[in-house]
Amino acid sequence: MRILFIDTTHPFLKQELEKKNYICDTAYEKSKGEIQEIIHNYQGVIIRSRFIIDKEFIDYASELKFIARAGSGLENIDVSYAESKNINCYNAGYGNRKAVAEHALGMLLSLFNNLNKADQEVRNGKWKREENRGLELSGKTIGIIGYGNNGSAFAEVLKGFGVTILAYDKYLTKHPYQNTMESIFKQADIVSLHVPLNTETTYLVNDDFIYKFEKDFYFINTARGKCANTKSLVLALEKGKIKGACLDVLEYEKTSFENLSQEGFSSEMQYLMGSPKTMLSPHIAGWTRESNVKITKVLLKKITSSAQ
Repeated sequence: MRILFIDTTHPFLKQELEKKNYICDTAYEKSKGEIQEIIHNYQGVIIRSRFIIDKEFIDYASELKFIARAGSGLENIDVSYAESKNINCYNAGYGNRKAVAEHALGMLLSLFNNLNKADQEVRNGKWKREENRGLELSGKTIGIIGYGNNGSAFAEVLKGFGVTILAYDKYLTKHPYQNTMESIFKQADIVSLHVPLNTETTYLVNDDFIYKFEKDFYFINTARGKCANTKSLVLALEKGKIKGACLDVLEYEKTSFENLSQEGFSSEMQYLMGSPKTMLSPHIAGWTRESNVKITKVLLKKITSSAQ
């Protein structure tokens, strides 16, 4: 079987596949058009988020048996069309679930305890204690929306903090923190988003969603930027309905997640960048040294198991 690596991954994956007699080529510098010209020679593809694998691309890939994404989401792949062509689509959500959970917790604790602000003040010779009095996570109610790999991992890391966890997942009928969205709207002090990006979840967090919450609340998004409408977020932050936001993902990211589009410098983005109510990171939840290896191990198992 010949496999084409479109994106870089940890070297472990390519090395282990070659040990098992897979022929592995790379196309890191080739454009999508150039790859389409040669993709008919391959039975497998490894990608992260460089471009969208759409119907046109799949039609060129006449011999393709699988598409493996080194990450959790599959929104950059036309999964339904691929599967109609008997092409398996693999992701590696289990590989970075702990990293995502720890990152979400780290952002929240940093926001609650003013750590970024306090750190900069001390470095600049300022010693402000009362102004940096923090909040405790203990006693808070946390609503987790989406209880797959990442949502369940977040619940696991929260267990020791004395919080109440309410979790809702449209596609799971039973899990330890099963609740309704109505319960989350009524009780949550903190809301963390862990859903895939699809037609149902695009702009899930909008004005209507935000103002269904009875309490003012804190918001965490480590899912996908376009799951939340930035204008709605900013307006809610300005009004105090959202008391603070931890955002690892932004609506303005390009498909590759490697940088921001021109909209990334909008007035809303400027507000997020300048507000003391926000904690921002560049889509690095799940982006640890450990998860880099774990993701490739998950994909290796899926690829080699399917070939048996």
